[in-house]
Amino acid sequence: MSEATTAEAQPIKAPVRKERVGMVVSDKMNKTIVVEVERRVPHPRFKKIIRKTSKFYAHDESEQAKVGDKVLIVECRPLSKLKRWNLVEVQKH
Repeated sequence: MSEATTAEAQPIKAPVRKERVGMVVSDKMNKTIVVEVERRVPHPRFKKIIRKTSKFYAHDESEQAKVGDKVLIVECRPLSKLKRWNLVEVQKH
Protein backbone atom coordinates (compact mmCIF):
# COMPACT_ATOMS: atom_id res chain seq x y z
CA MET A 1 0.00 0.00 0.00
CA SER A 2 2.84 2.40 0.67
CA GLU A 3 4.04 1.94 -2.93
CA ALA A 4 0.72 3.11 -4.36
CA THR A 5 0.60 6.24 -2.19
CA THR A 6 4.12 7.33 -3.16
CA ALA A 7 3.36 6.88 -6.86
CA GLU A 8 0.22 8.99 -6.58
CA ALA A 9 1.88 11.73 -4.55
CA GLN A 10 4.43 12.65 -7.23
CA PRO A 11 3.04 14.84 -10.03
CA ILE A 12 3.78 13.96 -13.65
CA LYS A 13 6.26 16.42 -15.13
CA ALA A 14 5.66 17.81 -18.61
CA PRO A 15 8.72 17.62 -20.88
CA VAL A 16 10.73 20.79 -21.33
CA ARG A 17 10.38 21.81 -24.97
CA LYS A 18 13.17 23.53 -26.84
CA GLU A 19 12.50 26.99 -28.23
CA ARG A 20 14.37 28.69 -31.04
CA VAL A 21 14.18 32.14 -32.65
CA GLY A 22 15.09 32.43 -36.31
CA MET A 23 14.32 33.90 -39.71
CA VAL A 24 11.91 32.37 -42.23
CA VAL A 25 13.82 31.53 -45.41
CA SER A 26 11.03 29.68 -47.27
CA ASP A 27 7.23 29.57 -47.12
CA LYS A 28 6.52 27.87 -50.45
CA MET A 29 5.06 24.70 -48.93
CA ASN A 30 1.53 24.26 -47.62
CA LYS A 31 1.42 24.87 -43.83
CA THR A 32 5.21 24.50 -43.58
CA ILE A 33 7.96 27.07 -43.20
CA VAL A 34 11.73 26.70 -43.17
CA VAL A 35 13.35 28.60 -40.32
CA GLU A 36 17.09 29.33 -40.25
CA VAL A 37 18.48 29.61 -36.73
CA GLU A 38 21.89 31.17 -36.19
CA ARG A 39 24.08 30.45 -33.19
CA ARG A 40 27.46 31.88 -32.28
CA VAL A 41 30.05 29.39 -31.00
CA PRO A 42 33.81 29.55 -30.44
CA HIS A 43 35.98 27.72 -32.96
CA PRO A 44 37.34 24.59 -31.23
CA ARG A 45 40.95 25.30 -32.09
CA PHE A 46 41.29 29.03 -32.72
CA LYS A 47 38.65 30.24 -30.21
CA LYS A 48 37.32 32.88 -32.62
CA ILE A 49 33.54 33.33 -32.45
CA ILE A 50 31.96 31.95 -35.62
CA ARG A 51 28.35 31.80 -36.82
CA LYS A 52 26.69 28.44 -37.42
CA THR A 53 23.25 28.08 -38.97
CA SER A 54 20.70 25.30 -38.82
CA LYS A 55 17.48 24.91 -40.80
CA PHE A 56 14.31 23.66 -39.14
CA TYR A 57 11.03 22.74 -40.79
CA ALA A 58 8.13 24.12 -38.76
CA HIS A 59 4.35 23.69 -38.94
CA ASP A 60 2.46 26.93 -39.67
CA GLU A 61 -1.24 26.04 -39.53
CA SER A 62 -2.59 29.49 -40.46
CA GLU A 63 0.21 30.25 -42.95
CA GLN A 64 0.88 33.63 -41.31
CA ALA A 65 4.70 33.68 -41.51
CA LYS A 66 6.34 35.08 -44.63
CA VAL A 67 9.94 35.09 -45.90
CA GLY A 68 12.09 37.44 -43.81
CA ASP A 69 9.95 37.28 -40.66
CA LYS A 70 11.56 36.69 -37.28
CA VAL A 71 9.66 33.82 -35.63
CA LEU A 72 9.59 31.76 -32.44
CA ILE A 73 9.31 27.97 -32.90
CA VAL A 74 8.93 25.24 -30.30
CA GLU A 75 9.77 21.54 -30.44
CA CYS A 76 6.90 19.05 -30.82
CA ARG A 77 6.23 15.45 -31.77
CA PRO A 78 7.20 14.39 -35.32
CA LEU A 79 4.58 15.69 -37.75
CA SER A 80 6.22 14.35 -40.92
CA LYS A 81 9.58 13.09 -42.12
CA LEU A 82 11.31 16.42 -41.43
CA LYS A 83 8.84 18.52 -39.39
CA ARG A 84 9.46 18.47 -35.63
CA TRP A 85 8.70 22.11 -34.75
CA ASN A 86 5.59 24.29 -34.38
CA LEU A 87 5.31 28.01 -35.03
CA VAL A 88 4.40 29.85 -31.82
CA GLU A 89 4.44 33.48 -32.92
CA VAL A 90 5.70 35.89 -35.54
CA GLN A 91 7.86 38.37 -33.63
CA LYS A 92 8.73 40.83 -36.40
CA HIS A 93 7.52 41.30 -39.97
